[in-house]
Amino acid sequence: MKRPTLLPIILTVFVDLVGFGIVIPILAPLLISPDSPVFSPDTPFAVRTITLGVIMGIYPLAQFFGAPILGVFSDRYGRRWPLLFTVFVNAVCYALFAIGISAGALWLIIGSRILAGFTGGNLSIAYSAIADISKEEEKAHNFGLVGMAFGLGFIIGPIIGGLLSGSGSAAIFGAATPFWFAFILGIVNVALVYVLFPETLQARVRIPMSLLTGMHNLRTAFTMPNVRIMFLVVFLLTFGFTAFTNFFQVYLIDKFQVTELQTGLLFGWIGIWIALTQGVVTRIFFPKTKPTSILTWAIFGLSIALIAILFPVEYWHLYVVIPFMSFFQGLTQPYSTAVISNFANAESQGEVMGINQSVQSMAMAIPALAAGALSAYSPSAPIIAAAVVTLVAWLVFVFAFDAKRRTRFREVA
Repeated sequence: MKRPTLLPIILTVFVDLVGFGIVIPILAPLLISPDSPVFSPDTPFAVRTITLGVIMGIYPLAQFFGAPILGVFSDRYGRRWPLLFTVFVNAVCYALFAIGISAGALWLIIGSRILAGFTGGNLSIAYSAIADISKEEEKAHNFGLVGMAFGLGFIIGPIIGGLLSGSGSAAIFGAATPFWFAFILGIVNVALVYVLFPETLQARVRIPMSLLTGMHNLRTAFTMPNVRIMFLVVFLLTFGFTAFTNFFQVYLIDKFQVTELQTGLLFGWIGIWIALTQGVVTRIFFPKTKPTSILTWAIFGLSIALIAILFPVEYWHLYVVIPFMSFFQGLTQPYSTAVISNFANAESQGEVMGINQSVQSMAMAIPALAAGALSAYSPSAPIIAAAVVTLVAWLVFVFAFDAKRRTRFREVA
């Protein structure tokens, strides 16, 4: 398979993540604001933050069950058609969310997030497609391109969401408007996948799959020596960064009284530096550096940068601190994925990427639920927890992972 197939894969992921990024600055104000269309004005703050945690957590929890099934399904039937189907369902879910906001129907909002989460595991398909066409030494850089697409989605998506939410924009816009825009963008992505996304899988294999595959994957992930250490590191890294991203908005609203547009601009700033790190820095400065060598110092740097976010006393000071956090996060994500991918043979990439996403999905679900309660206690508590958990990930990686041990993921049945 030729390298030009990278472009449509990255383009598809980019458009998908712009739609995802659009909703980032909307969720917290949607529930926390006194004039929320979902809650009455006298609803306690703790109820609002815990509900926010449920909505944040239900998506990755559903993804936990859906991602491994999609990964195995793509090993059976190829990458293209499963990706096409999931992108379409995601688009429909944005429309359902918008309807839920307009109708003040919390059940529809939660239901749409469950369905979107189940099919939102399609990132494992994209990673599998990248692995299909990449040599072992190229994977970190090529996975970095997916990360760059994620970063660019963080740049454009939150800004669009802030503008379309009615914050600092025309009065005809409202909380549901960004979700309708995301729906339209999702339909565009369906067309892009259909026209541009090639089939990258050459040898298809039949692997058992069920709704409980996610539970089986967790057991598998933590049974093999060395492999389980890396999965634990990925779990802790995802746990920490999710605790930060999900409730950073609550912290911003509480300390700086920011608007949706200001939140969108700040997340866009995060995305710029993640994109620069993964799309430029990794390819220019670390073209031949082993992923394990990068992770040794990048994870530690991320833990320090997260806690440093709490020090600014003015809103604009965050624009100075954020690039350091984004830089280290931009390194940890693709290089940890590359280490996981290198544990598997070519015919097992869909399965091992599905397992990786199962681990990440569970790690995203737990902090969303727990941080909702933490945020009710103190808006800065989730960020402190994120820094501590990331530091633990560094300790586990440095003192427990053996970079020289060439453990291989089990052969596909």
